[in-house]
Amino acid sequence: MVSPRDVTALLGDWGRGDRTALNQLLPLVYAELRRLAARQLRRERAGHTLQPTALVHQGLIWLVVK
Repeated sequence: MVSPRDVTALLGDWGRGDRTALNQLLPLVYAELRRLAARQLRRERAGHTLQPTALVHQGLIWLVVK
C-alpha cells in the first residue's frame, strides 16, 4: 500500500517540474482515480455514455497538457 506521504511527495516534485515524478505517481493513484470516477458516474443520469476509464484519462490528459 502506498502512503499518502509518498503521494504528497511525488505531487510536490511534479509541481516543481520533475516530469519523472508523474510517471511514478500515476501507477500509484490510477486505481483510486478510476474507483472515484465510477462512483461519481453512478450518480449521473441513466443512459450516459462516459465510462470511468475515459473520465480518468480525460482528466490525466488535462493535467499533463496544462
